[in-house]
Amino acid sequence: MATADGGTDSIEKADVKGSIGAILDYSSRIGKEEKVAMEMAIEEFNSQYSNQHIDLLINDCQGEPIQAALAARELVYRHRVKAILGPQSWEEASLVAEVGSQAHTPILSLAYATPQWATERWPFLIQASADQSAQIKAIAAVIDIQGHPVLPSSATGAILQLSEALKDVGIEIGHLLPLPPLSSSSLVEDLQSLKEGQCRVFVVHTSLQLGVHHFETAKKMEMMKEGYVWIITDTISSLVHSIKASTISSSMDGIVGVKSYFNETTPQFKIFRGRFRRKFISEHPDEEKNEPGIYAAKAYDATWAAALAMKEGQVVWPGGPRNTPRGWTPPTDEKPLKIGVSTGPTFKQFVEVIQDGNNIAFKGFSINATVERLPYALPHKLCAFNGTYDELVRQVYLKKFDAVVGDVAIVAKGFEHAEFTQPYAEPGLQMITPVRSKSSNKAWLFMKPFTRAMWILTTFINVYNRFVVWLIERNHCSELKGSLLNQIGTLLWLAFSTLFSLHGEKLHSNLSRMAMVVWLFVALVITQSYTANLTSMLTVQQLEPTVADIETLKSSNSMIGYCRGSFVSAYLKDVLGFNEKNITNYSSPEEYAKALKDEQIAAAFLEAPVAKLFLAKYCKSFIAAGPSYKVRGVGFCLIIGRPMGFHLLGDFLRKNLVLWSPPHSSHFS
Repeated sequence: MATADGGTDSIEKADVKGSIGAILDYSSRIGKEEKVAMEMAIEEFNSQYSNQHIDLLINDCQGEPIQAALAARELVYRHRVKAILGPQSWEEASLVAEVGSQAHTPILSLAYATPQWATERWPFLIQASADQSAQIKAIAAVIDIQGHPVLPSSATGAILQLSEALKDVGIEIGHLLPLPPLSSSSLVEDLQSLKEGQCRVFVVHTSLQLGVHHFETAKKMEMMKEGYVWIITDTISSLVHSIKASTISSSMDGIVGVKSYFNETTPQFKIFRGRFRRKFISEHPDEEKNEPGIYAAKAYDATWAAALAMKEGQVVWPGGPRNTPRGWTPPTDEKPLKIGVSTGPTFKQFVEVIQDGNNIAFKGFSINATVERLPYALPHKLCAFNGTYDELVRQVYLKKFDAVVGDVAIVAKGFEHAEFTQPYAEPGLQMITPVRSKSSNKAWLFMKPFTRAMWILTTFINVYNRFVVWLIERNHCSELKGSLLNQIGTLLWLAFSTLFSLHGEKLHSNLSRMAMVVWLFVALVITQSYTANLTSMLTVQQLEPTVADIETLKSSNSMIGYCRGSFVSAYLKDVLGFNEKNITNYSSPEEYAKALKDEQIAAAFLEAPVAKLFLAKYCKSFIAAGPSYKVRGVGFCLIIGRPMGFHLLGDFLRKNLVLWSPPHSSHFS
């Protein structure tokens, strides 16, 4: 790890503001330039602000993404840096961003191809380099003049952007060729396949070292002569100043490049260039070229930006508060939050609206899980609504209500009208059917403990064992002699009776006694297993659903039920494929139970929380059958786009994570 500081005696008296970390690749030209530029920026900052001091801690990732992630963890957790600069590639930046987001440490990415979605996934990732869209459009314009391209590349993000830009000008990418590493010998074969093709316009988007090797090989294969057009991106063109003149003249002459522009004529840059050249020569005397490029300038500016941000300290908002304002005025007693509540839920455990004259009271799990659990006082007014849940959610869109609480199903079309919280109850759709006993024919129940194969095997072993004993004892016992029919009857009787006794006193041969002892242990295990299984069948009720799955319902054209006013009707028709004529609705648990018992419907489809409540009440008569069909669950909804809504969504989520399985809550006891 390298460090950089002001290096003066005044540092001992300075107010140390902390450390800035950096992750670079010392083996690359970009890493060398960025290291020098960052050290210059920190030295200038500590010199200019002598009463403050910032340390720069640099780790070498050696161009390896995993090494970059490990370096980031060391900087964050061991050295407690306030921010991290770099690294250069997107593969490294993504892993470092994950570490930074977990530790709430800002990451100033210098990567040249950062996706737009990255800052949404990692909120502490800051893009410190220029957007690549302008460069991609410039390359597309050059290609539009030349013809159709073949694109050797190793950066998928740039490929996608370039492909879209080329489509805008009516050009398709003819071929994609990932360049092999320097140690590979397949580059000649890859270039030969390009040479044999018809395309003669090529775009090269790769690292400087690999790009130079590529063009040297192409020169040997006579692919740098007239008729070929080579276009390089800023990953190479922005570092042309570091390439030896002999290399350019011998193998890169005539190449077209696109690079990021920055003004090199300003007095500030001239001063920067002079200091950079002196410092770069002292640290890297083996480098022939010592001019700074765009990467050095970006690293210098990013380091200054991070240092100045640390100098300014925490933001103080108007009025003096240091905490970030919510951005919305909370409801007051004069203007409370209007919350809509449905008057017709299927189960009163969720929401119960009690009307006593002009007074209306609300209670239930959904009420307790919302405003009563918020970490701050929220003046509100609960308003009863008599209508379907779709109509209730639409009232939020019409701004008649600020929010809706209850067992509101989270469905796709609902997002057109409101924002929904995370589900506060287990999501899913369950099929409920009547139960029936598996033991329908009790006369043959004694045969159930063993399978047919087990009965056959037991009988065979028993008869075989007795046959062996008969074969040994027939010359010693007169009872085993006589007619063939008499001997068969005696053999079968002894085979059955040996399950319950040994008959050891009647045996004359030691061989037969040994055979009977072995059989006794086998018979003991068999009889004990049989007794245990039969006892279980006689004492434990064996129940099964009357309908196994939805395919049985559809093939038999059976009637099914669902909760009135819910989304289940559309789900049954559009997703599960039931006939609309076979679907009927009910509004109370009693109606479900009566319809199932009277065989008006073969099954009822209920949301998972409601299904568990129903089975808790009618556990002896009904059972859940088939799989649980995944739906979004039930939650609360608020007005779209209001800052208040976004804050309440987060507060509801944090407070209701412990309520994910409401049937186990005391509210449902």
